Order: sequence, then structure tokens, then C-alpha cells
Amino acid sequence: MNANVIAIANQKGGVGKSTTVYNLGAGLAMEGKKVLLLDVDPQGDLTKMLGLRKPHELPLTLANAMSDVIEGNIPSNHPEIMHHPEHFDFVAGSRGLSAVEVGLVNVMSRETILKQYIDSVKRNYDYILLDCRPSLGMLVINALSASDHVLIPVQAEYLAAENMTELVGTVQNIRRQINPGLNICGVFLTMVNETKFRKDVVTTVKTEFGRRLPILNTVIPATIRLAEISAAGKSIFLHEPRGRAAEAYRNLTKEVLEIGDKQRSKSANLSR
Repeated sequence: MNANVIAIANQKGGVGKSTTVYNLGAGLAMEGKKVLLLDVDPQGDLTKMLGLRKPHELPLTLANAMSDVIEGNIPSNHPEIMHHPEHFDFVAGSRGLSAVEVGLVNVMSRETILKQYIDSVKRNYDYILLDCRPSLGMLVINALSASDHVLIPVQAEYLAAENMTELVGTVQNIRRQINPGLNICGVFLTMVNETKFRKDVVTTVKTEFGRRLPILNTVIPATIRLAEISAAGKSIFLHEPRGRAAEAYRNLTKEVLEIGDKQRSKSANLSR
């Protein structure tokens, strides 16, 4: 099994990264895929969504796993990996990641510590999704260095769309210097409502960025139901399975599966 590793990234906060990682992970698991979610954000928002309200009190998190890599001591049984009732695995994020990020400054091959961890577990999964913190610091560079693809959620605002250019530049630098296989597999709009202003933004993003980047068809609607899933402790597919948001994340899941199928076909052709 050769996992498809996807970083969900945007240096702007509040665009729906953690919500997307949770719902996309649940959607892929519903399609029978083996999925691992990694919370690469010291704030631990994804971890809280998954029902662990105090991630900083957990005995084992991604911070411990990355520290083990730095020390050259990766446990073979991976006790940091937890299982979620919606049939996917996850590794929690915590404040300890901030200390790991600071410590990476003095580490050899510091950009690839997370990749080394992922390489130790990827044989067990079809998809590994990385929830990146809203920055372009060393943790995000580690996530991008470990990934096959980047998925970029963009809030339907002009400034949010313009800020995407910095992330695109970082991806290009990492592809050139560290990870030549990295690609932006899609940009998709989140928090879209029915006002004319938002519709104009959707059109602008597709026009301005569609020439350089793949713009996915999926548009995530602005709905209170997505805000409720954190407190509910369940994905949108369980919280409101017949709603607009669940339908949107079903569509996103299908688009990501198509990207994964293309990658596997390409890998198979190269190995012949």
C-alpha cells in the first residue's frame, strides 16, 4: 500500500482547514479507504474536533512522534496513533509541537523530520491527511516536504484569495529544493453564501488563479452546521447527512479520490 499524502494548507487562519481534514477523512473512510489524519497544528483544533478536548494533557501526540524521529528512536508499534469511531486513525496535535518547531533549527535535515515519521507508517494507509497550522513556518515546511499533494481551502473573500500567492510561492520553492514530487492538486472555496459579492469572488478566483492552478468544482457552503460539528464531536456526514455541507464534502471526497486514482495510474506506468 502506497499512501497518498495530502497537506491541507493555507497560511491564513479560519478558512476551514481542520473542518476539511475531519470531513474529508471521514468521507474517504466511508469509501472504504484506510485513512490517517495528522494534526500538525500546536493549537490542536482538529484534535479537539475529534473529541479530545484537552490535547495538551495527552501522554502521546505528534510532538512525541517527531521527537522520537529526531532522537533516532521510532517505536515500531506506534502507540501515538488513535482510532476514531468513524473508522479512521489519527495522531493528535498539542502545544508540544511549538517546542519541536523551535528545536528543529538545530537539527540535521530539519525539513524532513515529519516525512521520516510518515514514511514509517504510510504502508498501512491509502490516504494520510495533514492539518497544517496557519503559518509558513518549519512545521508547515515539514508537512509540505512530506506530501505528494497540497489542497488549499480559500475563504470566499478577495484578500483571502490574494494571500494564496505566498503559499503558492512556498510550494514552488519546496518543490524545487526539497520535494520535487509536490503538486498543488486543488484549490477550493469555503464559507460561500449566496450573496452577489461572494459569487463575484468565486468567479474572480476561477478567473485569476484557474490559469495557473487547478480549481476544484467543490464549493463548501457557509452553514452553521459545519460550525456545530466541533461541539457535536462527529463529522458532517453524521451530524446532518442530507444537508448542503455534507453533499459538498461528498463531492470533495470524490474529487480527491479521482486525484488519487490518477497518481496511482502514473506510479504504475513509471514502474513498468
